[in-house]
Amino acid sequence: MTFHPLTFHRHTGGAAAQFNSAPPLSLYVHLPWCVRRCPYCDFNAHAASGPLPEADYLNALLRDVEADLPRVWGRPVATVFLGGGTPSLFSPQSIAELLSELRARLTLLPGAEITMEANPGTLDTARLQGFHEAGVNRLSLGVQSFQDPQLKALGRIHDVAAARRAIEVALASGFGRVNIDLMFGLPGQDVALALADLDAALEYDTGHLSWYQLTLEPNTVFHSQPPVLPDADLMEDIYEAGLERLAAAGYRRYEVSAYARPGDECQHNLNYWQFGDYLGIGAGAHGKLTLPEGILRLAKYRQPQTYMTRASAGDAVTDQRWLSADERAFEFLLNALRLCAGFTWAQFRERTGLPLTAVRPRLDQAAQRGLVTLGSEGARATPRGFDLLDSILEDFLPVATPA
Repeated sequence: MTFHPLTFHRHTGGAAAQFNSAPPLSLYVHLPWCVRRCPYCDFNAHAASGPLPEADYLNALLRDVEADLPRVWGRPVATVFLGGGTPSLFSPQSIAELLSELRARLTLLPGAEITMEANPGTLDTARLQGFHEAGVNRLSLGVQSFQDPQLKALGRIHDVAAARRAIEVALASGFGRVNIDLMFGLPGQDVALALADLDAALEYDTGHLSWYQLTLEPNTVFHSQPPVLPDADLMEDIYEAGLERLAAAGYRRYEVSAYARPGDECQHNLNYWQFGDYLGIGAGAHGKLTLPEGILRLAKYRQPQTYMTRASAGDAVTDQRWLSADERAFEFLLNALRLCAGFTWAQFRERTGLPLTAVRPRLDQAAQRGLVTLGSEGARATPRGFDLLDSILEDFLPVATPA
């Protein structure tokens, strides 16, 4: 793929890079409203206080993407991800209009993966069928647990019956690809309950599971009012037992918290982890674009009303900056080392615009500590390093430069 001539901002963020080609391009769309904010959530999510301003927000999204178009002119889009918040609060008609208008402005590849996050408590048969008819071909269901006491402790708006009904209707509605989101390390959870959650999800044979530990993130209710969670030893027992159960069911772990049958991996998230490019539109969305002068990071206004006002005026970007050489190396490793397969040396050079000497000496040191495996083609974390990624990445943290 070659670049079309563009006008670029002056590059001021450290060592410049020259790129002759661009990585695959994805599109992330943030729909920020939910019924109520979960106590563990640190995303840019806002409880809806009344009817959603669907038409105004849709207009803002389209103005937002139009403002970004000159940066990606002529590049095809491989995947689309509708995240939130709770995107399934939007009507199927709005989702259909959104996808149709996006196709009119961007070149989506034939068979492009189009994922929508959905809360089981917002779904019924008509909505699910409507989302599928709108063009969504992959559904990510935020189930979190198949135990009602755990769902209540997490502040979820659905119960187990609603979760099961949503999965069954989604599969019957023609979604060929469904992800089930599950958490472990929940209040009151032991090994048996954690495995029961996995077994319940595996019954549906959807081909993809996200299974990740509940963490107490800053600026959340759980951080200020922490629940009683399993202790470290029990958490380790849950984790090890879960890995065995998933492997026995034929689900290959391909990323820190992602498990899939071969061929069912999430292509959108793989593009993130392989340091691909993505446009980010919507309140608080982030983007990363490889341009001839370097790698540009963009962020959009977070507060929904402010975003709609600014985006409708063609000015949704609240921050943009070029990544320095250290930042490019760090961000590449931050993502690529999350993959069980790791990365190739060619990928590092192509995606960062840097020589291997930018990271090889420190990777050699990590290999001596037993944290990474280095080969002639590339690198990957060892099983021990996979569980200690922060320890590896500490050596690559960018050094702050004086203002």
